[in-house]
Amino acid sequence: MQFTVLYSKSPNGKGYWAMVPALPGCFSTGDSFEAAQENVREAIKLHIQGILQDGEELPGKGDFIVADADVDVKAKVG
Repeated sequence: MQFTVLYSKSPNGKGYWAMVPALPGCFSTGDSFEAAQENVREAIKLHIQGILQDGEELPGKGDFIVADADVDVKAKVG
């Protein structure tokens, strides 16, 4: 199966994190982009294994739109 994976550099600049939108709660990290890719593949396998053990149906690949949101950070709250 193929899943969309979103990758981002860690906030501290050391490594990467990855999340799988079609599998809520499925995420991983890695010291390098390649390590994050490898680790998230393993996380996906384990996540799917848990879904199957629970007798649930596997989700589809998902249909996601990735877009920017323009937000005025100078706006006052409250």
